[in-house]
Amino acid sequence: MTRRAILRVANAVRVLFAGAITVLAGACLGGSGSQAQAVPGGDPERGRRLIGEYGCGSCHMIPGVPASLGRVGPRFEEFADRAFIVGGLRNEPANLVRWIRFPQEIEPGTVMPNLGVSEAHAADIAAYLYTLRGGGLGPPHLFPIRTLPAH
Repeated sequence: MTRRAILRVANAVRVLFAGAITVLAGACLGGSGSQAQAVPGGDPERGRRLIGEYGCGSCHMIPGVPASLGRVGPRFEEFADRAFIVGGLRNEPANLVRWIRFPQEIEPGTVMPNLGVSEAHAADIAAYLYTLRGGGLGPPHLFPIRTLPAH
């Protein structure tokens, strides 16, 4: 192989390596989080107001929503970074909208009541919840450190 051919191969390997790094970085930085924020028809600001109107804060602690100091349901800091909504229900827009509307159908006996939330209102609420990010890099953790028992 000539020196010129070796240099061409080395350059091609560099270009492929740079492309692979770019793809991997994009997957880590924008993977599930970017996808999760896209709630068709959802308005995050309207969702923040609706969370207050539906009284979600009586059970949940929700950043940005006044008087949301509840301690019955989970806290919603970094909600967008979670892998699951409840049980095995993946944290995806359609699943979240469905959960907000029909929690008793998805998990019979759950403490969360059916509140009669419309499809449009559920999309708005979901859009707001997906603004609650931790700012970390990478995909959501399956087992956030704060939920693991101490040894």
